[in-house]
Amino acid sequence: MMCTGVVSKSGNGVKQSDQDASKAWIEQELLGGQFGDVRLEKRFRTLLEQLSDRVGESIPLVCQDWANTKAAYRFLSNERVSEEAILAGHFRSTRDRFLAEPEPVLILHDTTEFSFKREHIGPIGMLNKGVAGQDNQGRLRHYTSCGLLMHLSLAVTTEGLPLGLAAVKFWTRKKFKGTNALKRKVNPTRVPIEQKESVRWLENLRQSTTLFQEPQRCVHIGDRESDIYEFFSTAHQLGTHFLVRTCVDRLAGEGDHTVAEEMKEVRVKGRHRLKVKNNKGEWEEAVLDLRYRRIRVLPSRAKKKQCPALSLTVLYAQECDTPKDREKIDWKLVTGLPVRSRAEALEKLAWYALRWKIEVFHKILKSGCRAEESKLRTAERLVKLLSVFCILAWRVFWLTMMNRCAADAPPGLALTQVEIHLLDELVKDKPGETSQKKTLSTYLTKIARLGGYLARAHDPAPGNQVIWKGMSRLTDIELGFMVGV
Repeated sequence: MMCTGVVSKSGNGVKQSDQDASKAWIEQELLGGQFGDVRLEKRFRTLLEQLSDRVGESIPLVCQDWANTKAAYRFLSNERVSEEAILAGHFRSTRDRFLAEPEPVLILHDTTEFSFKREHIGPIGMLNKGVAGQDNQGRLRHYTSCGLLMHLSLAVTTEGLPLGLAAVKFWTRKKFKGTNALKRKVNPTRVPIEQKESVRWLENLRQSTTLFQEPQRCVHIGDRESDIYEFFSTAHQLGTHFLVRTCVDRLAGEGDHTVAEEMKEVRVKGRHRLKVKNNKGEWEEAVLDLRYRRIRVLPSRAKKKQCPALSLTVLYAQECDTPKDREKIDWKLVTGLPVRSRAEALEKLAWYALRWKIEVFHKILKSGCRAEESKLRTAERLVKLLSVFCILAWRVFWLTMMNRCAADAPPGLALTQVEIHLLDELVKDKPGETSQKKTLSTYLTKIARLGGYLARAHDPAPGNQVIWKGMSRLTDIELGFMVGV
């Protein structure tokens, strides 16, 4: 993803190579696209460039004129364009970044909802049904919300650097209509997982593992919603690893006791002290008891024929005392990986803590890209636009985390010489800072300062919001520079 360029005033502007280099990362994310039509590939490149220049703005604003706006709408409406085609190049780039990593890579899985305000729900689909209070006569007021669901798998390093998306699934509740009614008549564990929304966990597990082709290096991480025995069994079949926060107390051993009952017999094998924030935002110390054991875990009776018994490690990290001003820490994790020491237990806890990164990714999609403010009228068009936003959200997230994970990297890894030159002119250097000492972190901090970051001595590292605001402002300045030279 090296971006290079030379600031050169020649004739009416900057050299063409400088303009091309400013979008080098886009070319990288488009390699391996599957449109099968040069015109569609060109339009997609144009749309991605326009949206990356104005993260969070509407299509008419980023396109600037009716011709480009109409072309963008036609692209999103084209039946030959799918979310798979849009994301194919990004998936391939994610795999390349994965192969360049020597360490294990964490695959974070999670689901989020996109809610849209529409007069007619049909073209997009139902998201939820609920009750919104009572009317003047005491009758319940029911409502139906409109929207889409997205389940994605984000690959990150053990330091938290996002490598990219490995799998994405979109759907509406219409696809699984009738499942809840079926659960009221049949034991939910006997409803085939293919008929439930939970099947998305298995589909993304398979897709991401197949993409990387090195299952032994992948650790799939999910919250309590992923505590599904078929998920464990599928990972075992694929030869890959998982780390899940559990909420189901399954049968263990020979079926004569449960996992929780066996864990009560496990002595505390270590303690860990860490700093956490209370409800007032103040830092305080928490002390965790660590217990772990390798346990033979059994599937439910309804799944015995489909899923084998598995030997899994159960890891408990529970706070010794009950705090008064925050929720007690009580993590119960299950994994196929071995845990033989306190150091390995802390490693697994650190990996699971990185699951929060996918929540940050969702925030960038909703707050940065403003995905829920789109006015597109059909689910098909929205899914394609959300797929484009996924690429942009990854780019913002990558820049933010590069500032923390690879602070000493050369600035040319993410920025062009034009951008570096403009940042040097716009934002003053720190006292004593020379050009030889300037790193990627130096310039990402300057970008954040354009977005409102104060860069005081004790301020934390800049976050995603100031990065995307700073990048948008830098784009405006770069445009003016190219017109004026």
